[in-house]
Amino acid sequence: MRKHRPSEYYQVLILRTIGNFLILSSLFMIGKTFYLPFKAELRYFIDNRLHKQYLISKNITYPKRPSPIGKQPKGLLAKVFNVKLTEILAPEDPSFSIVIPKIGANARITASVDAADEKVYLNALKKGVAQAAGTAFPGEGGHIFLFAHSTDYFWNVGSYNAVFYLIYKLERGDEINIFFQGRRYVYKMVDKKIVDSNQVEYLTRKTNKEFLTLQTCWPPGTTLKRLLVMATRATE
Repeated sequence: MRKHRPSEYYQVLILRTIGNFLILSSLFMIGKTFYLPFKAELRYFIDNRLHKQYLISKNITYPKRPSPIGKQPKGLLAKVFNVKLTEILAPEDPSFSIVIPKIGANARITASVDAADEKVYLNALKKGVAQAAGTAFPGEGGHIFLFAHSTDYFWNVGSYNAVFYLIYKLERGDEINIFFQGRRYVYKMVDKKIVDSNQVEYLTRKTNKEFLTLQTCWPPGTTLKRLLVMATRATE
């Protein structure tokens, strides 16, 4: 029986160590990249199974945390996860926020963010949603362009706000609420599409009615393409 020399033993040990390190590093990066999308999907799945509803109060002066509505009977799944079956979504900032009841999205909007300045918009997206500079504000009758979740490198995906991860689940007629200067503006989803990252013509589109576009990266957790969700203002 051939005996391994010490040098061969250390070579094998080093190769195994490097291999294990590369495997663990890959698993860590995958986990970091897709943790937030997975968390968002899990919450949405549980909410749907429980038939949970998110409602918006008519009162503009909101608490910062969602508020449960009374005591409600719970099923086993609701008890296990301690989930309230109905919650009032309170906008993060009534002066400029977005609230999407269907997916439980609620975030502050940073106004007039330069979409061409990477340093500026990456900093804004760590806080929530950004309104592209030069596009309209609610009530002005023009095109409002909001974007969230973007990154410079894939390993930084988890560092950015996940508020738009689930907008692909929106369907025609679903409600999107924008709170601006203490007033609520309601938009209805009319279309969605996936485009290449260099298709920037949607940012400067012209419209003869108040139009809202939401943009996020696609697929969730990557920066390969862009998902656009489009909505028009609901008649009052």
